[in-house]
Amino acid sequence: MASNIGMMDSAYFVGRNEILTWINNRLQLNLSRIEEAASGAVQCQMIDMTYPGAVPMHKVNFDAKSEYDMIQNYKVLQEVFNKLKIDKHIEVNRLVKGRPLDNLEFLQWLKRYCDSVNGGIMNENYDPVERRLKGGKERNSKGSLKSSKSLQANNLHNLASGDAAGINKNTVSKQGKTGVAAASSEVQALSKEITDLKLSVDLLEKERDFYFAKLRDIEILCQSTKVENHPMAVAIKKILYAADAKESALEEAQEFISQSVDNGETEEANEEETD
Repeated sequence: MASNIGMMDSAYFVGRNEILTWINNRLQLNLSRIEEAASGAVQCQMIDMTYPGAVPMHKVNFDAKSEYDMIQNYKVLQEVFNKLKIDKHIEVNRLVKGRPLDNLEFLQWLKRYCDSVNGGIMNENYDPVERRLKGGKERNSKGSLKSSKSLQANNLHNLASGDAAGINKNTVSKQGKTGVAAASSEVQALSKEITDLKLSVDLLEKERDFYFAKLRDIEILCQSTKVENHPMAVAIKKILYAADAKESALEEAQEFISQSVDNGETEEANEEETD
């Protein structure tokens, strides 16, 4: 199902306001911007609503703010996708940056998928607020238990290593200065690499948006009433609307044009014979 939703599918032309309304109505939230769904928690609960109980909601963090916490949410979502055999790879590194376009595209895909499963009908038996509260309580309970055990272990460790730390204090101090200098140099190198990567990503996104706009112009042209049934326009739409995994779209389009040309020549020949 997921692999059949191509980039030129009508799903990707659903506006952000419609997406936000869909999320807020289904999950009883009050999102005002697409970026607010970048944590992955909304996506997890949408799948949980579509397949009740499929998502371990106690692992989903609706208060995720850091990229680390967001990534954990997307890991949960990807595991559920794999479990349900949903053939969709999640571009986590792009989504957690909070860029509106990347998150909008993923939510457009998600709406299309969920609507294809439930026919666009809301599950009246699903209480989104109760699911979030229950999941939050379970997560906090497990988190408190882990924190308590970790604190006890740290206290024991500190008592046991207190004497040794005092003896090695001078040695560690000297080694620390050398380590800090090396770490500072490494951080600078990594910062430069990150800056270069961000520039590359920005350029790629601009290029993607440029060609996407071109494809959209071509689609609009092919849909105009004067040319929509022309063989060339039909062949182009075959390519535009082909699923991502379908490699034979170009061959089918070429074959369609060839057949149209052959049929046209046959009709002309018949007309000449009739005359």
